[in-house]
Amino acid sequence: MNHDQIRHLRNLRLLLSRNKSPLGFLLAAGCPRSVKESAGASLLPDMSGLTKIINDAHASDPATSPYKRLMEELGKAWKDSSNLEEVLTYIRTMKEVSTGGGIVRGFSEDELTDLEKEICQTIATNVSKDLPADDNSYKRFARWVGSIDRMEPVEIFTTNYDLLIEQALEEHGIPFYDGFSGSRYPFFDVHSVEDNKLPPYWARLWKLHGSVNWKAMSSGVCRVTKGVAGSPELIYPSKLKYDQSRKMPFLAMSDRLTQFLLKPHAVLFVCGYSFGDEHINDTIINALKVNQTANVVALMFGKMTKDPNKKLTSPEAVKRALERPNLSVWNDDEAVIGAQRREWAEFVDSNNEFANFTLNKVDNRVSLGNFGDFATFLSELIGDQPDADK
Repeated sequence: MNHDQIRHLRNLRLLLSRNKSPLGFLLAAGCPRSVKESAGASLLPDMSGLTKIINDAHASDPATSPYKRLMEELGKAWKDSSNLEEVLTYIRTMKEVSTGGGIVRGFSEDELTDLEKEICQTIATNVSKDLPADDNSYKRFARWVGSIDRMEPVEIFTTNYDLLIEQALEEHGIPFYDGFSGSRYPFFDVHSVEDNKLPPYWARLWKLHGSVNWKAMSSGVCRVTKGVAGSPELIYPSKLKYDQSRKMPFLAMSDRLTQFLLKPHAVLFVCGYSFGDEHINDTIINALKVNQTANVVALMFGKMTKDPNKKLTSPEAVKRALERPNLSVWNDDEAVIGAQRREWAEFVDSNNEFANFTLNKVDNRVSLGNFGDFATFLSELIGDQPDADK
């Protein structure tokens, strides 16, 4: 028996059209890939692209250089050297032990500090770009956010460091709150984040892994204006950062994800996320266990299995969804809904319910795993007809 895609698209449309229920979005690394530059390439590199940039920069280094030695150590420790976030966690773990001048696995504290700064600066430099002037997925998403008055605010969670969502919301005059207050150097205010009593027409934006415009100052973490350098080391908080203080933005914003999912009948749509972050995974699953009225719908890019070896594209997502009935995973070919993994039935819109929608199809099944396609679906819910990303 297959999952009926027409029925589930109908339910999806209904969920997105409600203005009284809590609606949230988790936008991860795959979302900026939907935005193209004039030459057709993605505006921002993904994690593998960032890794290639820094690897290329060290291609001619001798084997004894700190970076080449680091890559060797990562291999010995069975760490994923293609994921700069995991690399950062490994560096920071060693750095914590080396504090005071100690040597850890052959690395001095100064070498580890330099490696950390270089990787963070590489990430910050390469994701500090503006949205193109023409229409794109982020602008369509922003128009949908501001389309109706809401009794519950839209809450946007993102693991991305870039400022694309901020730019899109600002260009469309959509007020939002990101946890910072002030004018010259807006400071992080944990009390207002916890109270969260702003008007519901203000969207909420929570940056779970930090941002290129966060800066460490004597008064704490501040948000700086365009043209002022942030503190690159604040991007991607390793597990060490979570333990330092509840006043740090990272933990407070992670708490917001938990609090959102504990709201009655909350729905979180996950886009561009491969379920590779155990901290976020545990946050989602633990909240879904407590609040069984909440639902998470993960819109995954590509097919559920890789051909020809039939390995799962995102095994952690499928594993978690099979264990939790209120976590759904939608791929192009299959879906896990209600803890049941089945193929999608072919898309046959005999009643023309979706005749006015621009639906991307793969093997005659609707695909929403590309954030550009999902943003088009959102914009067409409100009668907007933008050009789709190419």
